[in-house]
Amino acid sequence: MATTVTLKRTGDKMPLVGFGLWKVTKETCADTVYNAIKEGYRLFDGAADYGNEKEAGEGVARAIKDGLVKREDLWITSKLWNTNHAKEHVEAACKYSLNLWGLEYFDLYLVHFPISIEYIPPNVKFPPEWWGLDGKIHPVNVPFQETWTEMEKLADKGLAKNIGLSNAQGSFIYDVQRYARIEPQVLQVEIHPYLTQEPLIEYCKTLGIAITAYSSFGPQGYVEINAHKGAKSLFEHDVVTEIANKKGKTPAQILLRWALEQGLAVIPKSNNHERLVQNLTSTQFQLTQEEVKAISALNIGLRLNDPVDLDRRLAIFA
Repeated sequence: MATTVTLKRTGDKMPLVGFGLWKVTKETCADTVYNAIKEGYRLFDGAADYGNEKEAGEGVARAIKDGLVKREDLWITSKLWNTNHAKEHVEAACKYSLNLWGLEYFDLYLVHFPISIEYIPPNVKFPPEWWGLDGKIHPVNVPFQETWTEMEKLADKGLAKNIGLSNAQGSFIYDVQRYARIEPQVLQVEIHPYLTQEPLIEYCKTLGIAITAYSSFGPQGYVEINAHKGAKSLFEHDVVTEIANKKGKTPAQILLRWALEQGLAVIPKSNNHERLVQNLTSTQFQLTQEEVKAISALNIGLRLNDPVDLDRRLAIFA
């Protein structure tokens, strides 16, 4: 069974199951990354906004020093935050993240959101998050073509081997394709059984853009930040638990396999070592088409990560 997806422009092979670093605490991040590498994880999905890139890099450095892996064995993804979209900030932001990781290049660098907000110097506030120093969100007028042109230069300079988008919809991707010299290689978006996004998946397949699905467990990752919107846990949903029991797998493994069956890459996070190992084995079994359809039928269009919940002016998914 496939464990990687080959990217269209470079031919680079991106692991289908990676480890997501969102909400991994600074205190545990280095050890978590090191132990994940020890268990076989090779892709780590980070971002400037996560605030733990330095610690993640320490885990990587220790694993390389101990001979567990070489740098070229790993796939490190980071993301350009919303405050750095202007042409004078893109390369500086990428280099800032590379320095935190202790790396010379990213395997993949994504634009985190197609939203530009007021710049805050990293020596003033880092990560800058959504809010300005006055506690308010300040959108600014930076055309995305300006940002993407600078992203292409990162690829030209070897700072990012591959570049892509995150949290973008079809019409936005269509527009980027009109002017892109280097097309987006990867789209990272929220996909789970409550938000299946089949038309977007099909569109990306047509264009040859690989998709990484985040929040594969649906509401589960949002409970601790009280952003699950009252949705029932997919881990407890009858459709998921019945298939899990039949297969002798955990609900988490079933949800990850559901995405993998559609050709999507996944980036689950777990603080539990046993589950961390189990998640990685999701490439080692299959679901029937009937099982995939049954899980997909749970779709209710529930988007858990939506900037409009922060500010009505940021309705990028409207």
